[in-house]
Amino acid sequence: MDYQKIKQIMLVMLKWFFICCLTGIFSGSASALFLVSLEFVSQTRDHNIWIIWLLPFGGLLIGYLYYYADPRITKGNNLLLEEYNKPEKKIPFLMAPLVLLGTLITHLFGGSAGREGTAVQMGGAIADLCTNLFKLNQTERRTIIILGISAGFASVFGTPLAGAIFALEIVYFSKINIKSILLSFLVAYIAYFTVEFWGIKHTHYSIPVVPEFNLTVLFWILISSILFGLAALLFSRTTHFWGKLFSKNIKYPPLRPFIGGIVLAITIYFISTTKYIGLGVPEIVKAFSIQNTPYDFLLKILFTGFTLGAGFKGGEVTPLFFVGATLGSALSIIVPLPIALLAGMGFVAVFSGATHTPIACTVMGMELFGIESGFYIGLACLIAYFFSGSIGIYKSQIVKGPKSILYQSIRKKGLKYL
Repeated sequence: MDYQKIKQIMLVMLKWFFICCLTGIFSGSASALFLVSLEFVSQTRDHNIWIIWLLPFGGLLIGYLYYYADPRITKGNNLLLEEYNKPEKKIPFLMAPLVLLGTLITHLFGGSAGREGTAVQMGGAIADLCTNLFKLNQTERRTIIILGISAGFASVFGTPLAGAIFALEIVYFSKINIKSILLSFLVAYIAYFTVEFWGIKHTHYSIPVVPEFNLTVLFWILISSILFGLAALLFSRTTHFWGKLFSKNIKYPPLRPFIGGIVLAITIYFISTTKYIGLGVPEIVKAFSIQNTPYDFLLKILFTGFTLGAGFKGGEVTPLFFVGATLGSALSIIVPLPIALLAGMGFVAVFSGATHTPIACTVMGMELFGIESGFYIGLACLIAYFFSGSIGIYKSQIVKGPKSILYQSIRKKGLKYL
């Protein structure tokens, strides 16, 4: 027996275990701080509605902060995917505090955004600190980036299994090794338990009634899931549309969120409701028991796409939850399935379509709603995935496989908008 070789293996295992602990604990702690701060600024906004009129100035501050920082930081989650696909430069640690501050400003003054992007970017920036600390090579940085994504996602949503799988699935068509798979699950649970240690509670959802499977139920699931996929397509295209529009017409970047903030503040004033700003978690919870109006999901798509396209900071995933849950809830008016099941299916299916991650979203659905609805959740995620178009919310994500082949053939027939 080669004891020297065994010793080397043990040292490598110990090194990566230590990296997972550092990444998980610090990313989980950063997510805990973020969630507490986010709750505080959201409550502050809700109790001081007048503060929405300061949204343009909050946007201007975000614009200046990002304009004078490393330009790579503005890419957000796409920077993590680019560095995974082609490792070149370290992710600037400045990304972590900047995206935290930018997201809190966005939510404080009334922008419509999520939290996943913030947690993932903080996780990626924190994890990449280990590159110099442990003298890792560029190939090993692929694993580091997976760890950062996994830790950030698992900790902010309280779904460690889904977080680990999401980090792997989002880079699935790039090179993944066995080591990355095992470490992704380890760091996800470390980050998850770190948030639990800090006493942070996540939102709970419930699907109390799951119908027996039959062809009629299958038919309605198919129809609903196609609509969830089209909603995901509309969300992705809307966000990219506003981003291109602002970039093309406003050359000075700090002015984009300033002007966008003026438009948002005036719009919120005239529609006389704040249900479409912020995370929208209370509306998501209501969707599981109260029928939504058919236009709620459309307005959330419009508000979120405009907010992020203008240059405000935050994630897309919680708004995707809002879109899916409220669409599912509205469909219960005509679809003879339990409202909570439709809302739950939409919750994860729209997310699946917009991020090209049906497996992670299926697992997330079972973690959030229980395994009883898992079969229906999985069907909805898979169908929505195929009907959501070829481009998701992450432009730098590589998409291959059956979906890529399907949409390449569609493009050849002239349907380029898909």
